[in-house]
Amino acid sequence: MVNPVGYLGTADATDNGSDYNANTFLVWSILARVRTMQPCKVLSVTNSGGVAPVGFVSLQPLVNQLDGYDNAVPHGTLYNVPYFRLQGGANAIILDPQVGDIGFAGVADRDISSVKATKAQANPGSKRRFSMADAVYFGGILNGTPNQYIAFSTSGIALLSPTQITMTAPQIVANASTSFTVNSPQSNFSGAVIIQGLLSWLAGMTGTILSGVASTITGAVAFIGTMTSNGHTIDNTHTHNGVQPGSGNSGEVN
Repeated sequence: MVNPVGYLGTADATDNGSDYNANTFLVWSILARVRTMQPCKVLSVTNSGGVAPVGFVSLQPLVNQLDGYDNAVPHGTLYNVPYFRLQGGANAIILDPQVGDIGFAGVADRDISSVKATKAQANPGSKRRFSMADAVYFGGILNGTPNQYIAFSTSGIALLSPTQITMTAPQIVANASTSFTVNSPQSNFSGAVIIQGLLSWLAGMTGTILSGVASTITGAVAFIGTMTSNGHTIDNTHTHNGVQPGSGNSGEVN
């Protein structure tokens, strides 16, 4: 809609109705320049979950501007916007935004371009104030249901990934005061395994000698049931054939 002559920008027919209306319009026009926060959608991201410094996003502000006759005036794209990461020193939770995410963009009251470029104390890059060009993105509102997450609840902490969970460290220690359970059809250990307490096999044990190295068990081992070695049953009932009574020892079982 084209505004009638005499009403330009965001002014409407009532703004010149009295001195109060005119002054109020001026005050609101000035306040409209003070940016606080704006919901935005992520259009692009420089990072994709790798180990790297904090990156930048481009954003589409989601709340349109309106003129005096309520005609929509969409914002343009905000480029090179730094985003928030929970980080202290070299310790961080890397959770980069993804295209389509919705979050808040907070707007600085002065030009932050020099600080973005140098990552150090600097003068404002220009005289601009409360500009959306000086936004910082804080993600995580109005988004959908995740399929990879850490969930905190009264029942405990749940860690879920549909693909893989990798832990890398010189030492990994798990302390459980009552029990430690691994529910998996297969568990693989590439190195030596040391068990300092009781070990129970409830469903049998199989193994393969690799590179001539056999399993070695030091200490007492108690087997309840039947044990088989090279096809021969070893228990309290097994016998050796061809042995005559006397003080000699039997030969190998054939």
